[in-house]
Amino acid sequence: MIPTGGAGNVQLLQTQHPSKTYRIDQENKRIVGIVDGLEVVKQAVYKILQTERFEHLIYGPDYGSEHSSLIGNSESFVRSELRRRILEALLQDDRIAAVEEMKITMNGDSALAEFTVVSKYGEFQAKKGIGGYV
Repeated sequence: MIPTGGAGNVQLLQTQHPSKTYRIDQENKRIVGIVDGLEVVKQAVYKILQTERFEHLIYGPDYGSEHSSLIGNSESFVRSELRRRILEALLQDDRIAAVEEMKITMNGDSALAEFTVVSKYGEFQAKKGIGGYV
């Protein structure tokens, strides 16, 4: 008897996982309670932008951002690359729909990017500094 069906008939089910996670208390450097919704995305943006990509084996190659190599480059290069690298890092998270209104301020070898993160839970302001703005 020859089996019927096969891989062509397999239907993949996508499940949506809850976004609840542990709340990180930045001031006291502790895990305190649980957060959900927009607060989870804010925390995820902070963690993504603070984690240098490829430095920590616990994270996959798509997690984190690459900012340390920008220090010491020309202003025009830093402006374009900082914008691109922030977008690339944050848009890996499927809860983030867009990064808008990015403004980059340069001061010598330092740069500060301020932007709006648009997520499926709402919008919020975020920033990432390199050099003296870290």
